[in-house]
Amino acid sequence: MRSLSDTLARLKHFRPTQSGLEGESRLAPFGAFGTNPGELEARIHVPAKLTVSPALVVVLHGCTQTAATYDKGSGWSKLADEYGFVVLFPQQTRSNNANLCFNWFQPNDIARDRGEALSIRQMIKTAETRHDIDRSRVYITGLSAGGAMANVMLATYPEVFAAGAIIAGLPYGTARTVPQAFDRMRAQGIPDGHSLQKALRGASKSNGPWPAISVWHGTQDATVSSANADAIVEQWQDIHEVKAAGHSDASRGRLERAVWVGPDGRERLQLYRIKGMGHGTPIDVKSGYGQAGPYMLDVGISSTEEIARSFGIVAPSLRQVSPGAKIDVPAPTSRNADSQRQGGPADGIRRTIEDALRAAGLMR
Repeated sequence: MRSLSDTLARLKHFRPTQSGLEGESRLAPFGAFGTNPGELEARIHVPAKLTVSPALVVVLHGCTQTAATYDKGSGWSKLADEYGFVVLFPQQTRSNNANLCFNWFQPNDIARDRGEALSIRQMIKTAETRHDIDRSRVYITGLSAGGAMANVMLATYPEVFAAGAIIAGLPYGTARTVPQAFDRMRAQGIPDGHSLQKALRGASKSNGPWPAISVWHGTQDATVSSANADAIVEQWQDIHEVKAAGHSDASRGRLERAVWVGPDGRERLQLYRIKGMGHGTPIDVKSGYGQAGPYMLDVGISSTEEIARSFGIVAPSLRQVSPGAKIDVPAPTSRNADSQRQGGPADGIRRTIEDALRAAGLMR
């Protein structure tokens, strides 16, 4: 059992830090978008040269990030300018989560038509109406807590999305408390395949079609174990009627890709592993999309471009992985923190732990 001081020390790693990605934003305020039960904010980027009935990409930032810093790090708005699609950025608020994490493990925020999930759905509906979005070309992606929340949206509103990309995220419905969230991040207590698939099928009443899923994860991620990437794939396999074993493509530098093809012959699941990469979004600064910083890792692979290609919203030509790129950049210390289950400690100790959790943004 970890000591109270150890638990509190680990929780400090969740506190906000300067990202190095602050500065002028390319994003505009989104405005009102319904009842907003999850009390989220939103930003949007609409290119000056918008295609007719454009696609919409929903992008969810990670902990300690904002819509603006994640856009600056990933380059989504710049890519949108070149290809004429709209980018919508839901944004967490400190009143919801002091560390700006989407609440991917809170039952009231991850159920269909509840909390943060419903707020994001309302944003999407509003954007579709305002910008004449092609509703058959709505996509979602996110990093870490944002990746887990992207999976929440894909699970609870599968009819909304054509495809989604989950970066360093977690399976849907595997945690309901802070201690469970920490455990799942460390790959402790991840449910078996049957339970994962049952949670997915219970998230909505949909009978399909189902969104295509791509999963991205670094092999050296010490914050969210890469076992979660395998669990996400397993969660979606049954519903896509694909075999347990995927087909591995030839590696490109540090990038390894496995695919699962559905009965219709189309790729339904993709798993991208980036050898030697830590916790974050893989970018390629030389591509012109994105800027390195905490959790934005210049490994010579532009996940922004690759994801957009898999969505079918950019030109098909593939960019080669830049040789000799750095494998990682300095980032805040891993958030692999333990939190003791609070069954029976003295009231004063319980209050101390709860205060630390609230300061870390892990408890309301």
